[in-house]
Amino acid sequence: MRRVAHAAVAWLALGLAACAIPARPTAASPPGAARLYDAVDWEKAGDEVVLRLQEYLRVDTTNPPGNETRGAQYLAGVLAAEGIKSEIFESAPGRGNLVARLDPAPGEATMGPLCLFSHMDVVTAEADRWPKGRGPLSGALHDGYIWGRGALDMKSLGALELETLVWLARLKVPLRRSVILLAVADEESTSRGVQYMVDHHWDKLGCTHSVNEGGIGIKDLLLPGQTVYTISVAEKGTLWLKMTAHGEAGHGSTPAPGRAPDRLVAAINKLKARVDEPVVHPALFELAARAGHDAGGLSGFVLTRPTLVEMLVLGKLLENPAARATLFNTINVTGFEGMKEPNVIPGEVSATLDCRVLPGTSPWDWFHEIKKTVADEHISFEVLDAHGGNESPWDDPFFAALAKHAVDGRPHVVAAPALSPGYTDSLFLRNKGTRAYGFMPFEITKEELLYFHGRDERVSVANVKRGFRSLFRAVLDVSAR
Repeated sequence: MRRVAHAAVAWLALGLAACAIPARPTAASPPGAARLYDAVDWEKAGDEVVLRLQEYLRVDTTNPPGNETRGAQYLAGVLAAEGIKSEIFESAPGRGNLVARLDPAPGEATMGPLCLFSHMDVVTAEADRWPKGRGPLSGALHDGYIWGRGALDMKSLGALELETLVWLARLKVPLRRSVILLAVADEESTSRGVQYMVDHHWDKLGCTHSVNEGGIGIKDLLLPGQTVYTISVAEKGTLWLKMTAHGEAGHGSTPAPGRAPDRLVAAINKLKARVDEPVVHPALFELAARAGHDAGGLSGFVLTRPTLVEMLVLGKLLENPAARATLFNTINVTGFEGMKEPNVIPGEVSATLDCRVLPGTSPWDWFHEIKKTVADEHISFEVLDAHGGNESPWDDPFFAALAKHAVDGRPHVVAAPALSPGYTDSLFLRNKGTRAYGFMPFEITKEELLYFHGRDERVSVANVKRGFRSLFRAVLDVSAR
């Protein structure tokens, strides 16, 4: 007991000496934006965006095969009815990407374009396992929820962004920057839609800022009774590998050294046995501090001090798989190839590795580490895909606007920067110099996170209506004169 008490005193003394991250003042809304906040008929707009989402969910853009041109045509039809022109660019037959824009009056642009960014494709779904009448293409409204594949990932944000452009046009908002609606194909598989637009039609975009999927509000994320809206400012990069073991083929009845399956298992075990030091991204300290300033008390004291976060909170984060993934370069086995018959030992067997690398780490450096760890001349590697991670600063007016309107003055709700363990299409915009933020203005429980790519995907009507209000006001703050 005495040692524990001494350790606690030492930790407390260290915490008292450590510098706390200060509270961030809420940015004031520009007068030009504030006077337009309630120019929107919020009841009409809320009902309208719910209907738009229902219609959008019924457009089948399941990937594969995608057929995102269908989704682009739906968006284009809504825009045309409001007098907003749009263009569709196909990166492959049927794989449409839509661009629509509202521009400032000549001579009034003082800032680069803002992209309201989303993808139109959705992942596959087992329709027979969904409730009757609330299937993945139903767009059904039931018990206050809108059902369908894409209700969270991510036609919902696309619908909010569509409605944002519509209301900017209806109100004839005087703009100081172009506001661009960008909806792309094939995010769920290859990101070829956004790559095509960046490589061939950047002149149509040129966005200095963007908002896309990546962050969301999660109830009880760090502390009971508190909601934390994570706004993704950084994303891990990817290194997808095919790792192949080579050996003599043989009969399954006779174990012998040097067989390919045994070599593959040994290589995987070496990778799993790696022990690396966690790397804490600065966004984690900022997120903890913002939660701490809201909480106050002893929890607040700890969370606002990076030294104590590392000493007292890091262990808890390491127990959570999603949080743990933000602290390490990771290696995950996602599949195998090579089996022929149960009694045949093949000469080659392979494992697919999904490796994710932290911002600041080259995927090629991580590849070198993986090969050095395996250290077997009978193991070969094929690089299937490689992209470095990247990040955007959170000391930015658009980030501040998103955070402010996510919170919207509600008690025990905070918004903070975060590192995403995966990657989104924002990765490719950041490579062009765009300050890209991942933010879906919805507040959900940890259990509701399972709806992403899962069965019974749905989003509440309350989230959609409140989310539109948050997004529209944030866009006004950084775009209206």
